[in-house]
Amino acid sequence: MKIKDVIFSEGKTGFFFDDQKAIKKGASQDGFIYIGKPEIQGFEAIRQAGESISVIILLEDGQIAVGDCAAVQYSGAGGRDPLFLANKYIPFLEKNIKPLLIGENLKSFKDLSRKIDNLIIDGNKIHTALRYGLSQAILDAISKAYHETIVETIWREYNLPKIIKKVPIFGQSGDERYTNVDKMILKEADVLPHGLINNVETKLGKNGELLKEYISWIVNRIKKIRIHSNYNPTIHIDVYGTIGIIFDNNIEKIADYLASLEKYSESFQLYIEGPVDLGEKNRQIEYLSKIKERLENNGSKVKIVADEWCNTFEDIIEFTDAKACHMVQIKTPDLGSVHNIIESVIYCKNNGMEAYQGGTCNETDVSARICTNIGVAVQSDRLLAKPGMGFDEGFAIVKNEMERIINILKYKDIRR
Repeated sequence: MKIKDVIFSEGKTGFFFDDQKAIKKGASQDGFIYIGKPEIQGFEAIRQAGESISVIILLEDGQIAVGDCAAVQYSGAGGRDPLFLANKYIPFLEKNIKPLLIGENLKSFKDLSRKIDNLIIDGNKIHTALRYGLSQAILDAISKAYHETIVETIWREYNLPKIIKKVPIFGQSGDERYTNVDKMILKEADVLPHGLINNVETKLGKNGELLKEYISWIVNRIKKIRIHSNYNPTIHIDVYGTIGIIFDNNIEKIADYLASLEKYSESFQLYIEGPVDLGEKNRQIEYLSKIKERLENNGSKVKIVADEWCNTFEDIIEFTDAKACHMVQIKTPDLGSVHNIIESVIYCKNNGMEAYQGGTCNETDVSARICTNIGVAVQSDRLLAKPGMGFDEGFAIVKNEMERIINILKYKDIRR
């Protein structure tokens, strides 16, 4: 089966691009927007609409495959590629990528995905968002060419065990960190609430007191409104390096503060994502490793998750080999072509690292569904409900896709 033609269409994502640097410097909010001048190159405002590009592949037999190019909410920060704007990159795709794809034989997803990932144009790899969307469309096209599900394509090409099992879904609250927790509890999200603790003054507290209060509130809320008494979700909170800020990156103080949170989470397992942001990868690995070591030596059950500066497949290997954390976030758009997601999860699971297959609120329904298929195929330890920050929409997309694919696979397994 060959690619007959390729179409590109501009779209919007499930959320917005935010200038993380300006926000960390204390940009104030006015309603939904942030006040002040942007700090990161390419931004016209601290918060602006997220953009995507759909890659539509037309197959010889008339079938249509789709993937969506998208970038994370905090584009241009933490060592990531620049701000992703559709009107800039559609002409680039038409000129440089479309001629390469037309006539391509759809035999191997791994080979074609790696070809896109390693493509050099004008001396550089193409933007991670482009590699992300192009490889999604290729994965979808390969599965259609072989008349199988995306999960089966991944099983076949990676020779993986055929495990038909749901993956825990992690809900993200956005700034509605109270109302959305109620929604997560009622819908029994496996992991909650993300929390978006990205500001010291209003969300963490100068001494971390606001986060303690928030965790205690979450625990009490679960106990109060859960419908089933056996619903005991994992608590996972992203703090965007702000704990490091209040303790001047003092390892002992950070670790001791993290350990103190266990009292507030009670019997619920607690994960803290991104406790520090040291501004570059090697120092990030060093500090997270020492924080983890101190936590474990003190008998704390609190677990830390790496995010910033753990962007690529190679980064994930380094964090995993250094045992720098308990879990890495595989931030899907940051990895470029989606074979890197597959291989990252496999590497983590083979080397004793928990693999959280994340991403961003700033994706689309298409990328979320394809990531869900990947998560089921490789049995990620955690899968982000995306896109959007309203919880319900992203949770419905991921949950329903997972239920569909599980039931399709069970049906096919019975009929074999």
